[in-house]
Amino acid sequence: MALREKLRNQALRDPLTGLYNRRYMEDSLQRFVRLAERENREVSLVMVDLDHFKRLNDEHGHAFGDQVLRESALALVSALRETDIVCRYGGEELVVILPDCPIERAAEKAEALRQRIESLSSAHGAEITASFGVASIPHTSNNIADLLAAADAALYKAKEAGRNCVVTAPLKPFRLDRPADEQEREGYPRVAAE
Repeated sequence: MALREKLRNQALRDPLTGLYNRRYMEDSLQRFVRLAERENREVSLVMVDLDHFKRLNDEHGHAFGDQVLRESALALVSALRETDIVCRYGGEELVVILPDCPIERAAEKAEALRQRIESLSSAHGAEITASFGVASIPHTSNNIADLLAAADAALYKAKEAGRNCVVTAPLKPFRLDRPADEQEREGYPRVAAE
């Protein structure tokens, strides 16, 4: 039984950081989005990319880079709710899933996380920062593919803006031409017929 649990854990977790892996992230995100759609809730997603990570590795060695990645992961996990999920997306990119979290609150959390990662700089004697992209269903995106793309585009804008900042994906425009049941599903009350 213990061996089965150990194997399951290895299949779901990144060995370096101990965070959940990309496969677990995709499954969890799908579950949270379905639940949010069914219960008219929000799901926010934060993409995190450590700034100039290759340079950190080149200047200080890969062991240093691994340590920074582990400590950054710990900084994120320790600042979030138990229901939030932090995953290693690939390389130095991490993803945070925030169920039942409106986009404004997700942006505030992302800023707090940015500060936590930046605070690692003094302990290591090197500049350690990260860029953050924030997106949300239903505010910026309609589905999982849109959500990931919106968070990624916001992350790219954070990089373009000079790094070490948080950028929120643009909100979807409110459209009156959508069917009433779709608007109602997204939280807009149905207008009574005159």
